[in-house]
Amino acid sequence: MIEVSNLDVIFGRGTPLEKQALNGINLTMQQGSFVTVIGSNGAGKSTFLGTLAGDVIPTSGKVVINNKDVTRQATAERAKLVARVFQDPLAGSCGTLTIEENLALAAARGKKRGLSPALSSSRRAEFRERVAGLKLGLENRMQDRMELLSGGQRQALSLVMATLAESEVLLLDEHTAALDPGMAEFIMELTRKLVAENKLTTLMVTHSMRQALDYGDRTIMLHAGDVLLDVQGDQRKNLGVEDLVKMFRDVRGQNIDDDALLIG
Repeated sequence: MIEVSNLDVIFGRGTPLEKQALNGINLTMQQGSFVTVIGSNGAGKSTFLGTLAGDVIPTSGKVVINNKDVTRQATAERAKLVARVFQDPLAGSCGTLTIEENLALAAARGKKRGLSPALSSSRRAEFRERVAGLKLGLENRMQDRMELLSGGQRQALSLVMATLAESEVLLLDEHTAALDPGMAEFIMELTRKLVAENKLTTLMVTHSMRQALDYGDRTIMLHAGDVLLDVQGDQRKNLGVEDLVKMFRDVRGQNIDDDALLIG
């Protein structure tokens, strides 16, 4: 469960470059819910995910995850609770390390580190089995460096890495934006599968109105750092992409070009 209360983020406070990125957000997400997040550039989407991950410490307000106040905790302190997948597949992995070395690091997220070997024969077998489940043939390339893989292959592995260590929350920051349509669909179906299997409370930022409606059980729209639209249940089930685009335009109070939205 995630509870966000009166969340403000102000960058450059007291300077000529002061900018209010989040403006008093109040939001509750039930355990296991899958929320898609839309909004124009500069709406505060990535900043909001950053406050949940610990990358951004709020100016004021509170962030509670599973009844634990994590508002002032840094990213490393929240590692047991929060996993994240970025738009850039290499942002959450190390390109010069092998597939199995990256998996070993991911499996140790949030745990105390010691001097014991990170890769045992049993661990290698476990990782190979998890990777084989992707059906991409990567189980035969476990010694390859991550930087040698395609973007789609890296992103599939990033999702596996995000679910290797136990966590409560999965944050997806436009994790299909850099992929071609076919691979983006594959990654989204993998996302759906892993979220369901691990019963993760999930927030997915996307610019695709189609993805915003096809996945998850709730859609929120951010604009100027605040939640201006929150649809779920029967209201969301009956929405089409055109309806969502119209809502997007209406709440912004201005017309926008279709090119500014990924309607497909």
